[in-house]
Amino acid sequence: MAPTTIADLTVDDLRKLIRETVIQTFFELLGDPDEGLELRDEFKLELQHALATDEASKTIPAQDVAARLALTW
Repeated sequence: MAPTTIADLTVDDLRKLIRETVIQTFFELLGDPDEGLELRDEFKLELQHALATDEASKTIPAQDVAARLALTW
């Protein structure tokens, strides 16, 4: 049998209820303004190109950045 009042909830149940309420409220207030919209074909191609290139995932070691900027650790 489910609790009928807040006084019947455990601390964990109350935390869960508050968390769920906050999340639901955020979704209601903020939502996704782009929901239901479609990407333009040219933008899809740009995204695919960016994901396919090595530049999208290229990283530079911190030591190299420090050396280029004449920084010392």
